[in-house]
Order: sequence, then structure tokens, then C-alpha cells
Amino acid sequence: MMDNEKVEEIFLVLEDKLDKTASVLREDFAGIRAGRANPHILDKIQVEAYGSMCPIQQIGNIAVADARCLVISPWDKSLLKAIEKAILASAIGITPTNDGNVIRLVFPDLTEERRRDLVKQVRRMGEDAKVAARNVRREAMEALKKMKTGKELSEDESKNCEQDVEKSVSKCIEELDKIVSAKEKELLTV
Repeated sequence: MMDNEKVEEIFLVLEDKLDKTASVLREDFAGIRAGRANPHILDKIQVEAYGSMCPIQQIGNIAVADARCLVISPWDKSLLKAIEKAILASAIGITPTNDGNVIRLVFPDLTEERRRDLVKQVRRMGEDAKVAARNVRREAMEALKKMKTGKELSEDESKNCEQDVEKSVSKCIEELDKIVSAKEKELLTV
């Protein structure tokens, strides 16, 4: 009685969306600085170069000079001002130093208050990710209910599929909790 292809499709979409939820959270966390020089903080910064907007990684080399300093060496020195302007316009909270050849970003030590604010931000982002996972669960459950109402699934098959959806979502939420606690630990480590 069960339409295996439709059920498989529902589970493929479910797993894909849950994986994307976790990977988006990881990407977002990569942009939160923990007091150490992290090139990923520049991932979302776009620089106006040659009449269009380019990611900063495409117009220069980004290197970690030491634990608290990033060095951006543009391939074209005429872009130094544009890179500096883009960094100042972004919300990373670091003032760039331009010496005419490279741009240096010195990461200041995080204060205790700033660390606590970042932990709150991380928790809020984690909660948003959990809400997204729950929305994915709701979509899958609605699709299964439609199949049950349309007599494509029996009562038992429907129950089994719903339990599988719950297991997948619970596993994803556990993963999200691990990601959040790892980032919290990183932020609180001085």
C-alpha cells in the first residue's frame, strides 16, 4: 500500500534541509570572532573592485600573521582604499591599518562583557536554528498526513514514518546543541 518513492522523497528533503540548517549555523559561527585572528570573519565582506562587488578573498591574499593579527595583501595595490572602506563599513568591529602595501587587522582582547554578549548571540542563533529544524519537521509531518488522508499510507506506516521524522529531527537538534556549546566554550576560553 505504501508509496515508497513519495516517502523516500519526503525523507530526502527532510535530511537535506536538516543538514543545511546545521551547516548554515556553523558558517554563521565562523564569522563570530573569539579574540583570535580568524580569516573567516572576512567571508561575507564584499569589496568594490573594477566596477563590481567581489568577495575580499578574490582580490587579495589573507594570512594569519599571529594569534591576533590578519594581513590582507591585495594583488592590486590600488584596491587598498576600497578594501579598507569595505572593512570599516562591515560590522566586524575591527579598524584596519593601511601601510600602503598591506592591510592589518589587529584583534583586540575580548572583554568579559563582550564575551557574554557573544555567548547570548550564539545561543539566540542556536535557538533560531532549532526553530528552523522544527519547521522542517512540521513540513514533513504535513506531507505524511496528506499521504495518509489520500490512502497512500496505512495507519501503521504513517506512525512509523512519523517516528522516523522525529528521530531525524531530534538527532539534528542534538547536533545543533553540540555546535552551540562548542562555540560557547571557544568564546569563554581566555
